[in-house]
Amino acid sequence: MKNCLAAAALALTAALGPAPAAAAAEAPPSATAFFKRAAVRAPKLSPSGRYLAIQAAGKDDRMWLAVLDLQTLAPPKFIAGFHDADIAHHHWISEDRLVFDVSDSPDGTTRVAGQGLWAIDRDGSQLRQLIKTDKPFVTGATLIADRRLEVNWVLHSVPPGLDGAEVIVARRPWMNERGAGLQLARLDTRTGLTRTLSEGIPDNSWGWVLDWRGEPRIIDTLKDGRSRLYRRDDAGRWQPWFEDDPQARQHPVPVWLGPDGQMLGQQSAGGYTALFRLDPETGRAEAQPLVSTPGYDFTGQLITEPGTGRLLGVRYETDAPGTAWLDKTMREHQAAIDARLPGSVNLIECLRCVAASHLIVTSLSDQRPPLYFLYATADRQLQPLAGSRPDLPVAAMGQRDYHRVKARDGLALPVLVTQPAGGLKGPAPTVVLVHGGPYVRGTHWSWERDAQFLASRGYLVLEPEFRGSTGYGFAHFRAGWKQWGLAMQDDLADTLAWAVKQGWADPQRACIMGASYGGYAALMGAITQADLFKCAVNWVGVTDIGLMSSISWSDMSDEWKDYGMKRLVADPDADAAQIKATSPLRRASEIRLPLLMAYGGEDRRVPLKHGTEMKAALRADQPLEWVVYPDEGHGWFNLKTNQDFWGRVERFLARHIGPATAPTP
Repeated sequence: MKNCLAAAALALTAALGPAPAAAAAEAPPSATAFFKRAAVRAPKLSPSGRYLAIQAAGKDDRMWLAVLDLQTLAPPKFIAGFHDADIAHHHWISEDRLVFDVSDSPDGTTRVAGQGLWAIDRDGSQLRQLIKTDKPFVTGATLIADRRLEVNWVLHSVPPGLDGAEVIVARRPWMNERGAGLQLARLDTRTGLTRTLSEGIPDNSWGWVLDWRGEPRIIDTLKDGRSRLYRRDDAGRWQPWFEDDPQARQHPVPVWLGPDGQMLGQQSAGGYTALFRLDPETGRAEAQPLVSTPGYDFTGQLITEPGTGRLLGVRYETDAPGTAWLDKTMREHQAAIDARLPGSVNLIECLRCVAASHLIVTSLSDQRPPLYFLYATADRQLQPLAGSRPDLPVAAMGQRDYHRVKARDGLALPVLVTQPAGGLKGPAPTVVLVHGGPYVRGTHWSWERDAQFLASRGYLVLEPEFRGSTGYGFAHFRAGWKQWGLAMQDDLADTLAWAVKQGWADPQRACIMGASYGGYAALMGAITQADLFKCAVNWVGVTDIGLMSSISWSDMSDEWKDYGMKRLVADPDADAAQIKATSPLRRASEIRLPLLMAYGGEDRRVPLKHGTEMKAALRADQPLEWVVYPDEGHGWFNLKTNQDFWGRVERFLARHIGPATAPTP
């Protein structure tokens, strides 16, 4: 079996072309190496584990869908793709059939607003388009009795049985459909016919919980700043269950309904969200959690057995991701894999895990992109499959570790520190990289291209999970409410001060940078923390809190503007003085630091107006590098944009704090 697996991996590698040449040892990898897409990605096994579906560079250098038979070891067969767009996601829905959607092309020639949906048999036959896109892709999919759904439909999930031709799709409401909410339907991938699952649902639905058979059982609605849960009774009617505060929930939130009436949900335990068993009638949690991750909120997924709904394991994330297997066979496979791949986090991907002939292993490290392996369950042989990147050598990357830093008021701040490539050799030029959101978990331990690009250029990278970030307990999240430009900004200064005290950061060579909220923080740093930073980089950043509510063409919902924003960020009326004091736009004349600002012409989250008004408000002698990418949205997708932007960042930092500049004595 070992030789067979090696042959399978070799056949796949040969079909996809040779690996790029290794980068010269004396030069860091280019921006292209960091920001280009991988030549092979997303390997997924069929339910039995016999067939492997993978996205690979095919005709016209687009990502196509290929299938490999691991039993016959015939060369991989490209079964679907387009000349003007990439396949973005694919899923097995049975042993014989898959679905997939598309995305923009990284060379910028095609932008896709609606990702569409297609279905195809694994031999390349019976291709059918199921959901329209906003682009007329040339396809051989049948359009007879055209039943394609409109572009506001998307794939929601694949029914857990993995033995039919149906998928579950979701209809997102148009902007002018107030109260419509998210609706679900079953879609037959062979006929294009749909069967609604939304009969009689309450208005303003946004979250659905399906049971182990794929049947909707619980709906979460959001209206007037309140979350209202409904559950379906035995007669199929939706009945009110309970009401809660969506920002500070007091009631457990159901996440899984298994066989024999089992129900699991999330609730706070010791200040952090944990996974509990719930009473299926009352929804109340047991006294002790089933899974808890002290210091972190439980975030993850349940791994279940298709057909029976049996719970096999739990995927979670603390400082790094991991899996707790409840099934003995899967625990043994995990142990065997970890023994073969020490020093990395190894995640097993499978559908019918226990009975599968093969498993996919995604091996994560902080200093290299993911590697994919094929594991044979019969003889436990492990063979490399894809992911090797000689153009991104480990020696050019920095080690990444989490630390807990005390803020000035005593709050513990998680900080992900990426060392310069080659390790620390004294105080280093430093970049404080501020995540967007801001109410998200912004950092993850695995290889991350932005931080590693900077580390490869000799910078220490500090990524603080400032107050307001989620994933670290409710108190940490709550401490960030209405603290834009205030305590949230202080956390960035305290992080830098901590790194200076450790002897890692050079206090005279520090720059602040970030995107979206991170761009806002970079601008506020240039205004209120000019004694700490020598420069600031803002891309797609908010420049005025007031603009967030007044710009009518942004994609922020009225519900968020009327309730979420007023509570978490600021109320335009009640907090007018605070908004003025924490507005980079209104304080633009105070900036003296060199700025690099970049915006996307098609950004609907932070429209270009944020950037142009900020640019106009700066002093005439303000050192400014300004760039607009007309075809980009809220962040960079196209490779050519990343090449240009990160080239600008590299030169900008080198001028102001780079390793070649004079260090602090």
